Amino acid sequence: MPGGVNSPVRAFGAVGGTPRFIASARGPYLTDADGNEYVDLICSWGPMILGHAHPAVVEAVQRAAALGTSYGAPTQGEVELAEEIVARAPVEQVRLVNSGTEATMSAIRLARGFTGRSKIVKFSGCYHGHADGLLASAGSGVATFGLPDSPGVTGAATADTIVLGYNDLSAVEEAFAANGDEIACVITEACPANMGIVPPRDDFNLRLKALCTQYGALLIMDEVLTGFRVSRSGWYGIDGVAGDLVTFGKVMGGGLPAAAFGGRADIMAKLAPAGPVYQAGTLSGNPLATAAGLATLRGATDEVYARVDHAAETVAGLATAALAKEGVPHRLQTAGNLFSIFFADGEVRDFAAAQRQDTKRYAAFFHTALEHGVHLPPSSYEAWFLSAAHDDAALERIAEALPHAARAAAEA
Repeated sequence: MPGGVNSPVRAFGAVGGTPRFIASARGPYLTDADGNEYVDLICSWGPMILGHAHPAVVEAVQRAAALGTSYGAPTQGEVELAEEIVARAPVEQVRLVNSGTEATMSAIRLARGFTGRSKIVKFSGCYHGHADGLLASAGSGVATFGLPDSPGVTGAATADTIVLGYNDLSAVEEAFAANGDEIACVITEACPANMGIVPPRDDFNLRLKALCTQYGALLIMDEVLTGFRVSRSGWYGIDGVAGDLVTFGKVMGGGLPAAAFGGRADIMAKLAPAGPVYQAGTLSGNPLATAAGLATLRGATDEVYARVDHAAETVAGLATAALAKEGVPHRLQTAGNLFSIFFADGEVRDFAAAQRQDTKRYAAFFHTALEHGVHLPPSSYEAWFLSAAHDDAALERIAEALPHAARAAAEA
């Protein structure tokens, strides 16, 4: 495998050292191939909101597997999962797919097919998967067209992508003023969590929705990370701004490969086989994935969200207290029960500010926490994830490890 991994962040490239190969997980804990146990603050990058190997999820997957692993035909389970998503989120119809990348790629295609336009607006630092048109970096101007951000991505693939600074409403207004009749959609993380947690300004999402409506474009809210995690209804449950299209992943798959995109019925009606915009997937709505996702969503009750919120608040407080005691400059930023700590002074409102953090301090912080049995995200640009399984014993282990990690950061 290139780099020894199947997804880059797992290689520890941002923090150095050797990644831990995980053999098993249960509740809030990971066990590596050498038998070492860690309190897990990644939770598979979000899906394990109930904790690892939750009995209800395991039972649902085992029951589904005994009936066959894939049919390539409609099933009751995918209908029930779609109904659960529609009941929680501001969408009228959904299409199940296999990954967040597939969900955002398909939502953009649908937006283009619905509007008959080609250009899209995205924000620097927001990650929407690795589709070619979304791997674009910002140009030199306020509203310039994106340049390829990865070898293998052509200029033609990003030529219709406009990349703007996050939280910069004036740049969005200028982009629409210059290209309004060509813009099919604006895609944004409902609350960014891929450059660390960088919440939208109070009126940012609302103003994006208004501009899209004014110019006849669609707003795509990417809730792959925040959906069904930061509240029962995701970030929509916090700020109340609905996208014309919304993408989902992570929690709704319960740890198996599953994602979805959805929106207004008139938009979704353009999707094949009801309409002309083509999208398909042999494993979409896979019975094992839908069983895991449905068990997870049904288990994500108000009590579960309260427990996750409490655990996240506790860990965030422990981390900031330890760093403050050692005099380490840092900034805590939160989005419901998601949070990240920037090793920097001052508020972080966009990707440029996030890039000014001291990543060497984070690497020292990360490795010392790992040595003391706590597995943090192996990148300073990632969110920290808690679960309902993080009980007092797990929180105590975190409390014991963080002062050592803070001291290492101070000395880095």
